Amino acid sequence: MSDTGGVFSDTQYQPLEMAVSSTPDKPSRTVFLGVDVGTGSARAGLFDKKGKLLGLSSSPIQIWKDGACVEQSSTDIWLAVCAAVKAACSKAKVAPTEVQGLGFAATCSLVAVDSDSSPVSVSLSGDSRRNVIVWMDHRAVEQAERINSSKSPVLEYCGGAVSPEMEPPKLLWVKENLQESWSMVFRWMDLSDWLSYRATGDDTRSLCTTVCKWTYLGHAHMHHVNDNHSRDMEACGWDDHFWEEIGLGDLIEGHHAKIGRSVAFPGHPLGSGLTPTAAKAITYELGLEPGIPVGTSLIDAHAGGVGVIESVPPSEAEEHDKEAICNRMVLVCGTSTCHMAVSQKKLFIPGVWGPFWSAMVPEYWLTEGGQSATGALLDHIIESHAASTRLANRAASQDISVFELLNKMLETMIVEQNLSFVASLTEDVHVLPDFHGNRSPIADPKAKGVIYGLTLDTSEKQLALLYLAAVQGIAYGTRHIVEHCNANGHKINTLLACGGLSKNSVFMQEHADIIGCPIILPRESESVLLGAAILGAVATRKCLNLKEAMKAMNAPGEVIHPSKDPKVKKYHDAKYKIFRGLYEQQLSYRSMIAQALS
Repeated sequence: MSDTGGVFSDTQYQPLEMAVSSTPDKPSRTVFLGVDVGTGSARAGLFDKKGKLLGLSSSPIQIWKDGACVEQSSTDIWLAVCAAVKAACSKAKVAPTEVQGLGFAATCSLVAVDSDSSPVSVSLSGDSRRNVIVWMDHRAVEQAERINSSKSPVLEYCGGAVSPEMEPPKLLWVKENLQESWSMVFRWMDLSDWLSYRATGDDTRSLCTTVCKWTYLGHAHMHHVNDNHSRDMEACGWDDHFWEEIGLGDLIEGHHAKIGRSVAFPGHPLGSGLTPTAAKAITYELGLEPGIPVGTSLIDAHAGGVGVIESVPPSEAEEHDKEAICNRMVLVCGTSTCHMAVSQKKLFIPGVWGPFWSAMVPEYWLTEGGQSATGALLDHIIESHAASTRLANRAASQDISVFELLNKMLETMIVEQNLSFVASLTEDVHVLPDFHGNRSPIADPKAKGVIYGLTLDTSEKQLALLYLAAVQGIAYGTRHIVEHCNANGHKINTLLACGGLSKNSVFMQEHADIIGCPIILPRESESVLLGAAILGAVATRKCLNLKEAMKAMNAPGEVIHPSKDPKVKKYHDAKYKIFRGLYEQQLSYRSMIAQALS
């Protein structure tokens, strides 16, 4: 793909500010910048027009945890974003004039700001810095239950029930517990929308964030799908009756000014781009040129989907088959795991979020499954074990990660025990991974984790077995989601994976063996950053649309195939039955205790 042909063209749309620049030299490269704010850090990545990573950097962000409450600071997050962008540009040797488009992705955390865009505390501590309720925060379980009891029709579009991780329960909690803060807030925003607002001054919200986390009905925009040049997309998908019914009718005021008067498709260019008039010090802070187009944002998992779902080998890609993409599911594996699949028709799947129209891929309905703790669960299993310190010291002495060391230990153990496959090491250990509740398909935030098979052994080898059993438990959970989706209309037969855990060979092979599907890894492992950068590419209008940009910038890498050994399948089928039974037993025990206490 040359600079003057293919999907991208340097002769098309240029933002006004760049067109009148006093610098006559044409940039030597076209580079797109993606910013991803995760749970623990802000990251920035620079990509060329083929989606090749040129450089990246990250900067940590602060987090406060107090029981079910998990909070952050938008001020701290923005400083981390600025630091990451500057460092990434420096590492990649990319000049500010070469960055042609910018996109943001972030966790679906809730940001509160006043009329001056200053932070408003959402913390019982009263700390004014803590104005972000993090996605994993579970303070609003009781509010979620009350909202779900309303049986509102909008709940059909989020699996039949809102999760305490979504925004309406969190908003209701703040109104009921922090009335002063509630009265001060001028804008409630998803974190990725706040980032794009901070960069451009444009308060337009993303169809992705509003549909997936706010109960916005995105299919109200079906007639806008070809309206590529609209600068003001009216928010026509709010259900006012729902907000009134759950006790948040005041959010309807001013044409939904506090939660979004304008909603646009991901990648839609915002305002006049990155301009000093939108945020006076922004050019200094980010080190970029004013006028750079900024695309409407995505939630981080959905950006991962955009960055990977077209990463299929050429022999498997059917250029004109609109159904081909519907046979794939993307696993975005990090602190939690999100399971993203699309369909041409809307599929209502109990316990699975969606269907969300155009929330990830334009004109397709999105189904979103998820596990609330995956990377976080593995960290917990390791760090809470008696052998954790010894293991960490050994890994440090070998200059490898703890996960690499554990994987090496498992390989040694199967040789020592004369076993034919690594999974069989856990014949006596079974894990139900719902340590932070079950997001899907059971949709039970009160579910608890289970470890079956504990002994008094505190050795590093025993820790390796617990780690492997936890990996398998996570994979069985994904199998449950895939089977549930396919039983309700999907035809998923291929998985694509990205995120930190996709770099773990044992994690990926166990998933392939347990689910029975090949797993394609992308050429570029930083798929969330790539997805964010693709938003910037779309915002420049140098490509036709998001789907074309995905095809141009996605590329496949390694393919992991399930084992052909029938013993492996038989073993995992047996363990999967045990996995399903662990939750059924939990329900039975819960009922017994409830009766005893009644």
